[in-house]
Parts: sequence; C-alpha cells; structure tokens
Amino acid sequence: MLKTFLIGIKDLRLAFRDRAALILMLAAPFVLTLGLGLVTGRFSSNNNSGLSDIPVIIVNLDNEQLGDALTDVFTSEELANLMEPAIGSDPEAARKSIDEDEAAAVVIIPEGFTRSIIPQQGDFNNPAETVKIEVYANPSRPTGAGIVKAIVDEFLSRVNEGSLSGSVSILQLMLSGRITPQQAEAAGLAMTEQLQTNPTDSALAITINSSTANGEEVKFDILAYLAPGMALMFLMYTVSYGGRSILAEKTQGTLPRLLVSPTSSTQILGGKVFGIFLTGAAQMLILIGASSLFFQLKWGDPIGVVILVLAAVFGATGWGMFITAMARTPAQVASVGSAIMLIFGIMGGSFISLDQMPPAIQTFSKITPNAWALDGFTTLALGGTLTNLSTPITALLSMGMILFLVSVVLFGKKNLVQK
Repeated sequence: MLKTFLIGIKDLRLAFRDRAALILMLAAPFVLTLGLGLVTGRFSSNNNSGLSDIPVIIVNLDNEQLGDALTDVFTSEELANLMEPAIGSDPEAARKSIDEDEAAAVVIIPEGFTRSIIPQQGDFNNPAETVKIEVYANPSRPTGAGIVKAIVDEFLSRVNEGSLSGSVSILQLMLSGRITPQQAEAAGLAMTEQLQTNPTDSALAITINSSTANGEEVKFDILAYLAPGMALMFLMYTVSYGGRSILAEKTQGTLPRLLVSPTSSTQILGGKVFGIFLTGAAQMLILIGASSLFFQLKWGDPIGVVILVLAAVFGATGWGMFITAMARTPAQVASVGSAIMLIFGIMGGSFISLDQMPPAIQTFSKITPNAWALDGFTTLALGGTLTNLSTPITALLSMGMILFLVSVVLFGKKNLVQK
C-alpha cells in the first residue's frame, strides 16, 4: 500500500512540473471561465446571477383570455428582475429584431389561440383546431432564449392540464349518470366561464422560487455553471495525460525496470492510477479555490463540493484508464483523449445547457462524467447539500468502477507491465 501511495505522489509531482500540462490543466479552464463570465455579463454589474433583464418581445394577436394571461406572466412582478418584456404587434418586425440581436426571443401568440383551447358555446361538437404559440429564439443567446421557452412550456403545460382535467371531470359525470349528454355542454360552458373569469388564478401563474426549504434566499451565479463546466472538460485532458504517461513509461522501459524491485505489477499500476486520481483532484480543487478567491464564486456546501469532486475525478479516471487500455501508443491516447475531452465537454453541457439539446443527446450524455458532475455542482449552487447529491455521486462512482474493471481485463490481456 505504501509503494502504491509513493508512486502516486511521484506522478503527481511530475505532472505539476510539466509546464505544458499545467497550462491545459489550470490556465486554460481558468481563462475560459473568465472569458465566458465576461460574455454573460457576470462581471458587468452587481447582480451576481448573470441572468437578468432578458429582452423578450411579446406579440399577442389572440387578445383573449389565455393570450392576455401569457402576456401577464411575462410582465408580472415575479419575473420583473428576470425579464425585460416589450409588447409588439407585428410578427415580422419582431422576428427581424431577433436577427438584429435586439432580443433573446420573440413569443408570438396567434389569433384564435384561446378559442382553440377553451371551446365557446356551440363549438363543443366542432372543436377548433389547436393553434400553436411560436417562440422565435435568438441562437446567439441560448440561455435567455431557453428560459423564455421554459416559461412558455410551463404555461402551456398548465393550460393543457386544466383543459384535460375539465374534460375528464365532465366524462366522469356522464359515466356516473349525474349529468346527461345534453347537459355536458352546459357543464363545459360553466367550467369555461370560470376559467375565463380569471385564467391566471387557475394554476396558470408562474413564479420564481429563490428560497431553500429553510427560507434562505438563493441567488444563482452563472459562473457556478460555467466554472465547473470548464474544469470538468479539462479534467478529461488530465486523466488522458496520465494514461499517456503509462504507455510512455512502458515504451521507455521504465515500468519493466520497476519490477526489478520487490514491487508487484498490481502495486505499480495501482500507483499510476492513484497518481492520475490525485492529479485530477488537485486540479479541480485548485480551480475551485482560485475561482472562489478571484471571482468570489460560492460553490455551496463545502463537504458536498469535496465529495462530488472526488466522485467526478473517480469517474473521469475510469474513462482515462479505459482509453489507455484500448490504445497501443502514447500518441493514440493523446489524440483520442483530446477528442473525448471536446466531445464530453459538449455533450456534458460545458458549453450549452443540456436542456437546450435534443432528447437523444440528453440521454446519451449520461455516459459522460461531465453531465453527472455538472448536475451536482448546479444543485450545490442552488442551495443543495450532500444529501441532495446521491444520484450524481452514485452514477459517477458506478461509472468509474465499471470502467476500472473493464480496463483491468484489457490490461491483463495486453500484459502492460512485465519484466
């Protein structure tokens, strides 16, 4: 055990003596975090959320109950700090403002939207075709556009929920014999009239909850998403760098020579893997400390942060060892590791939130340690604690364990360390 520990410490020292490696492990993610913070406006105001006054244009062509209710949602006091709504009347002019980067999104509520959801008298036998709301998003502002879309989706979800519950209620009354089919339309009109009286009171209002269960206010810092995203992406470089060193030492004859001493191959490979793990953990903790010091970034519960870092590094190290076990030369590890770093960074949400990606990509992202760890760091930034991290930590530990077992089998077939 002591030999394994000493080999790991030796590899940790060697990694931090390599200037090129230090640039990619520490300087690159730190500079990218700084740049993204400037782009998102994190350093341009006193509001540390990075998300405020999102410009959105509302074009309400419906001018009836539900169209007015959605307009009221965006102009409500609850969203006053988040949204900067403007009311438009011309859909083409509104779309043009998006092309000119004047707004994050345009919400176009078409004429007849309310009537397609809430049937009027005489329309029950011939319901109107559903009219869809259009959200015209600005591709250069994916975060703001995503928030606008989320608000619209939540509104429509609650509208559909209310409409469906009303239909089910009437159907149950008919089946139980409490009303006749002839009375169904009158009952539907009564429910419609109640919804029309004040649609925002019928579970359609949306509020932003910024407090924890203990009542403490939580302000989400956009850097709490960007900083771990960059650190996790370059963590994949670190673990592939460590794997490359294993094959390089085999090529140079260093590993076989280690067996001249009374050291087993298990101790040697265990020490190399431990060195990769220590290097990755040191990288993550240094970046967390630096961002806390220079950006005043609050990562959340300290115990949760440390445990999540160790779990994330364990999962990433598993991928590093798997890449090493599959490769034949150090150059292959370097090239494949760089590709995996970028692919996992994109798929894991380091650049674009997973909520903005297709469902297939969101599902496939679960194979990356980036997605699970980033989910955990976001939870901590929103006021969560270690008890809220059971899912991402379990996923990361399981991922690392499975990949380690597969790597051990592959290493055994390659007889990587031999006299």
